[in-house]
Amino acid sequence: MAVDVVTETTQYLTFKLEEEMFALEIAKVREVLDFTTTTKVPQTPDYMRGVINLRGSVVPVLDLRQKFGMARAEKTVNTCVIIVEVELDGEKVVMGAMADAVQEVLDLEASQIEPPPRIGTRLNIDFLKGMGKHNDQFIIILDIDRIFAGATAAASEDVEDQRLSA
Repeated sequence: MAVDVVTETTQYLTFKLEEEMFALEIAKVREVLDFTTTTKVPQTPDYMRGVINLRGSVVPVLDLRQKFGMARAEKTVNTCVIIVEVELDGEKVVMGAMADAVQEVLDLEASQIEPPPRIGTRLNIDFLKGMGKHNDQFIIILDIDRIFAGATAAASEDVEDQRLSA
């Protein structure tokens, strides 16, 4: 009697920030939009680009390049906003992640993903799920829930610091 080997395959949406390839689990992605003008919200960190109107709902948009310490992106024809559904404080929230360009949807098996590298003790890499390998290229797999949880926590701390210093 043959035993079937079960290999878990997950789909990821890949996108570029500068020259690096990143990925999000497709289950977190609702849609991809062309980048439009955002409305800046006062007293938010630079990486919070602002909010957009998505069919009558206010959706915050985070610039992933700035969140990761890269240069602020200039808008191009490929610039897009990846609309994701994240879990913040036990609640599902719709948010936008700005990217330079969306690439493709990939199927990656668990054997194609390695744990995030240890990069010393001072760097926080909790937002990384792992490093995927596809066609001899590394793909940085992000934990979008942790990225947005960290962004909203930092935004509230910045607002609180400004209130205290006023």
